Amino acid sequence: MTRKPIAQLARKYTEYDMIARHTDLPEFPEGRVRLLQAVLADLQELGGQAELYPLATSLVQLGLDTHDLVENEESGAKAQTKQMRARQMKVLAGDYFSGRFYHLLSQAGQIETVKRLSEAVCEVNRIKMSLYGKMKQMRVNAEEYVSYGSAIRGVLFMSFGHLMSGMYAKLWPELVERFSRCELLLQELLRLQRPDELSGSWGVWHVMGEGSAEDRRALEERSDDHGLLRQLMDKYGVADKLVALLRQSAGQLQAMLPKLPSDKLAAELANLIEPFLHGPAWVPAAAIKELG
Repeated sequence: MTRKPIAQLARKYTEYDMIARHTDLPEFPEGRVRLLQAVLADLQELGGQAELYPLATSLVQLGLDTHDLVENEESGAKAQTKQMRARQMKVLAGDYFSGRFYHLLSQAGQIETVKRLSEAVCEVNRIKMSLYGKMKQMRVNAEEYVSYGSAIRGVLFMSFGHLMSGMYAKLWPELVERFSRCELLLQELLRLQRPDELSGSWGVWHVMGEGSAEDRRALEERSDDHGLLRQLMDKYGVADKLVALLRQSAGQLQAMLPKLPSDKLAAELANLIEPFLHGPAWVPAAAIKELG
């Protein structure tokens, strides 16, 4: 039976006129949702829940990600009326997505899943608070940043491990962690092309750990200076280092595929991993090949 893409099913909730008119939404968590759907669909006993669970999880994730956008925007007297309206709409949109997840699962009698996802949301927020606290004090290193970021992306999806058994249960936590790590590293590479998004990025924490005293001091004093950030990213070869980390993590993820109980599932996941093996379009193919 052909499966409907979860992103298509989610449009019923995400393409809400009021939201679309006043604000932009975060990127749909396509990769992780497809990963969850593919594995759950391979568990024959789940039936229609193999679509319900990823759909509900995607809405929870969208709710969290939408609220995160609010935290990164300017507030107070300097914000214009249009910006304030967009902020308010993001708060409402995040709440709306969270409410839809609860409605979907409770209607289907999936109270235990509501409980598990709610607990996962609490854990995501706990990890975020820990990361943001360290970032504010400039006490996080580059590897910690990746570990925290991967966990934040993966916790909701980890919560479905109780439905699995055998090799599925054994591999699921590592699959989610590795996939989330690859997503994060790819996102960090893409941020290098957007100077206004470099503040707080992996490259900053890499320079804080590996840079000269002078460069570290400059970062602390001028963390919002786009020109300085761009210069330091180039000076310390951040793009090359991120490509190497992405290629390494993608290779580890790829090496897990032969362990999966289903060849069909392995082939499906191989397609999901493909973007990680090639990196963003602006990264020279020769660089990826050389690192491989």
